[in-house]
Formats: sequence, C-alpha cells, structure tokens
Amino acid sequence: MPDFRDEAKLDTSQVEDLRGRRVGKGGLAVGGGGIGIIVALLIVFLGGGLPGGGGDLGELGNLAGQSAGTPAASNSELAQECRTGADADEREDCRIVGYVNSIQSYWTDAFSGGRREYEPARTRFFTDAVQSGCGAASSAMGPFYCPADAYVYIDLGFFDELRSRFGAQGGPFAQAYVIAHEYGHHVQNLLGVLGGPQDQGAESRAVRVELQADCFAGVWAANAVETGFITRLSQADIADALDAAAAVGDDRIQEAIQGRVTPESWTHGSSEQRQQWFTTGYESGNPGSCDTFSGDV
Repeated sequence: MPDFRDEAKLDTSQVEDLRGRRVGKGGLAVGGGGIGIIVALLIVFLGGGLPGGGGDLGELGNLAGQSAGTPAASNSELAQECRTGADADEREDCRIVGYVNSIQSYWTDAFSGGRREYEPARTRFFTDAVQSGCGAASSAMGPFYCPADAYVYIDLGFFDELRSRFGAQGGPFAQAYVIAHEYGHHVQNLLGVLGGPQDQGAESRAVRVELQADCFAGVWAANAVETGFITRLSQADIADALDAAAAVGDDRIQEAIQGRVTPESWTHGSSEQRQQWFTTGYESGNPGSCDTFSGDV
C-alpha cells in the first residue's frame, strides 16, 4: 500500500465530516428523473457520478437550483485523529484526507503560472444520504462531484461496495483512484469542460468527459510522491487503481446487470478505455496528454 510520509501534516480543513448526520426532508433523487432502471443502476457506483460530468446532478431539471441546506460541519474528531501521514497509514478516513491533500497540492502547482489559479474543493464524508448543492443524494449513487457547490461527496462504505459488488481487488490505492477521478471533474469544472449535451454511446461526450477524469487521476498518481505526502508508489498500487478502473467500466457493469453489453448506452467508457486513459495520464505525468475530445477514444 502507499506509504505516507510520517511527518507530513494533514489538512483536515479540506474535508467536512457529515457522517452520522440526518439528511433534510425530501425524497432522494437517485439516477435522475425518468432514467430507466438499468441505466440508473449503471450510473450508480460508476465512480464518477452521472453522465456528462461526474455527478453533475445540477444538469438534471428536477434538481436544478436547489440549495444544499447543510449545516456547517464540525471536524473536531478528524482534526484530532488525522494529524500526520502516520495517521493516514493507520486510519481509512485519515488516508482519504491525505489523498485529498496530495491531489489538491498537485493541482495547485499544475495551475500555477497559468491564466487562472486552482480553486480548492472540499470533500464531504457522509452516511447513507446527503443534501448537496445539486440536490439530495443517497450513498447508492456512489462518489460524485457537484459543480454547483464544488464539493466531492463520498460515503466511505462505497469502497466495500467496490470490492463486494464489482469484484475489485480493493486496496488503498483503489480509493486514491476514485478520489482523484472526482477531483478530475473539479479540474474540468474550473476549465469549463463540464456541461454540454447529456449524450450516450462509446464515443459520446459523456464518455470523453469521464475518461479525461480518469486520465487526470493518472497524472496525479504520476506526481503523487512529489507532493510530499506519499513516499512511494509500487506497481501493486498502480495495479489496484487499474483494477478499480476496470471494475467500473460500462461493459463490465452491463454484463453483470443485464447479461449483455450495449455500447450505445455507455456513459463512462469500457473497462479497457478507463484503464487506457488512466495509464496515459500516469505514463505522461502531464495533463496535456489528457485530450479525450480529439479522435477516437
């Protein structure tokens, strides 16, 4: 597993801990309005949220314009328990804090010298259900990024689902892949990439958006050690990330759910595509290699 630098200082202000809090009144919008059950199940647990931008729930008419309504989160326990990289090696929630810190440290540097600065996004831990700036959501949706409030949302129980439902090997760096993918959507939001038509298909814009987020996750992985939080990554760590990427490929999930593969309804890309683009980012270490919008994917 990745080894965090023992003396690295964790910044828990980048994470809000809402675990154990009750969501406000109102139904949970799972899958969006009018989407068939098969497609809804494909959207759930895909590691990136809904078509067109990794949990861009604000694009759905029945959710647009709703406010988060979430009270300010108290991070007292996280702040006490998650102080250093040594804590990240011992506790799952501290490890996720460490990944968030490393990912945002990388993107802050990557944006420096450009036409705009990187704007940090917080992660919210929740249990079962949460109110986001994109509307109400349940843990069944899996991790997602909401561009309306620029938060990444995750029920940490998703990582158990990744293993039990989708057959991923798991491992700490599978978690890193998921978090880095969601922050890839935040980068896209800053760059104006999110939004656009909610199309489907193997070459659709929705798939290209998701594959670019996979590529951005690989770019961070290539630079993770340089952020000062992680001392080393092994080939086993990268294998865990690739295994997780394959586990949430549209083709693999379709085969498991409906017994056949229908590329015309893809929203996130095949297992092979997701692995390929993560690898492209990891081998180049350069966001410029992540142009999924030109040519075939």
